[in-house]
Amino acid sequence: MARSRTASALPAQGFAYTRDRFRQAVEDALACARDLGASDAGAEVSEGVGLSVSVRKGEVENVERNRDKSLGVTVYLGQRRGNASTSDFSRNALEDTVRAAYDIARFTAEDPAAGLPDAADLAAGPDARPELDLFHPWAIDADAAMQIALRCEAAALEVDPRITNSDGAGVSAQQSHFYAGNSRGFRGGYASSRHSLSVAPIASVPARGGDDMQRDAWYTSMRSPDDLASPEAVGRYAAERALSRLKSRKIKTCELPVLFESTLASGLLGAYVQATSGGALYRKSTFLLDSLGRRVLPEHIDIREDPHLLRGKGSAPFDDEGVVTRAREVVSAGVVQGYFLSSYSARKLGMHTTGHAGGAHNLTMSSRLTAPGDDLDAMLRKLHRGLFVIELMGQGVNYVTGDYSRGAAGFWVDGGRIRYPVHEITIAGNLKTMFAGIAAVGADAYTMGAKTTGSVLIDRMKIAGT
Repeated sequence: MARSRTASALPAQGFAYTRDRFRQAVEDALACARDLGASDAGAEVSEGVGLSVSVRKGEVENVERNRDKSLGVTVYLGQRRGNASTSDFSRNALEDTVRAAYDIARFTAEDPAAGLPDAADLAAGPDARPELDLFHPWAIDADAAMQIALRCEAAALEVDPRITNSDGAGVSAQQSHFYAGNSRGFRGGYASSRHSLSVAPIASVPARGGDDMQRDAWYTSMRSPDDLASPEAVGRYAAERALSRLKSRKIKTCELPVLFESTLASGLLGAYVQATSGGALYRKSTFLLDSLGRRVLPEHIDIREDPHLLRGKGSAPFDDEGVVTRAREVVSAGVVQGYFLSSYSARKLGMHTTGHAGGAHNLTMSSRLTAPGDDLDAMLRKLHRGLFVIELMGQGVNYVTGDYSRGAAGFWVDGGRIRYPVHEITIAGNLKTMFAGIAAVGADAYTMGAKTTGSVLIDRMKIAGT
């Protein structure tokens, strides 16, 4: 049974270091930097431990245990910055690491944007550091993990005789903790965990020229093992997905609406984040340059961010620099309300940090037109005739121009109903046009990592087939 524990109770199961040990290492590093003459400094110390087990066709393939630790130090000499890290926590290694960061800073060119966050932006006090219930260590050994993986794979193989093979199943139990501080008064850290179960069955039937074989996969990933889907449910659903793709066909090139399954639609949300992140903006390498205050999505679309969701995969009381995180409207009625900025990228743009050193936190995209009954069947009816995509391949996204081209597989839909599976196609468009062409978002919301959205219907895309 999982049990939530606060970081102050560390070391918990599997950890070798306490928070007090981490706190002392940070204080020692900051003191050493100060003694060397640094104008500012920051330090972070972390530890991660985990277990991963994989099986295939009823046999154990791999059992891996990982243990990682790191101490990172950043030293500032005015507007010159140096960084160094070590996995040795001894006093001598700590001093050598601080000295290395100091020496790097000495020979680094000045950068007007370099520097720690302003003290007023840093998380301070309990109100700025809510308990987010992120730490649920899994008391599982290799044998128990193996049994869960075997149950998952067996459930997939038992669904139908056409499930003839497997790429395997796996269980992963991971936990970590860290503590960080800087010379402007920030101190903080916490523990977190993430556990997962996955399986990838293969379906096949005899066909002309050889077997028709299709592979699909499914997984469940949560902060707490108690929240994971059952091994049997994961296995059965993965098998059903693989079976649904048998007898896939090619289709002729056309230009029609495309419905992205909710698991893939989160990728569109990720593309939006990439295009409005500080690094892309100050380098002018994004198709959404100068988009603040402009409508880039339809009027019915909103994107909200909530860093303080309990057990959220993207939850954090502060970002990687110690800047406090806050819930906010990222997009309201299609209009950009804010970017994703660290202190550095904000200074480069002449703006203020948004607390996004390290990325976005628990984003949800929704439509004001979505009705409670807009499940997948309803979204297929909205699609009416076009392509329902359940798999994307390749990395064909150009964030400078917005050009989008990905290999895809899914289902041909006509009359609002799935007619047959399709494969070996490419979908293409431009993200700016695709964003503007979002016609509907389903009520079938799914959380993929730190992004939540229902299935997304794009009004028109090019579909390249035969």
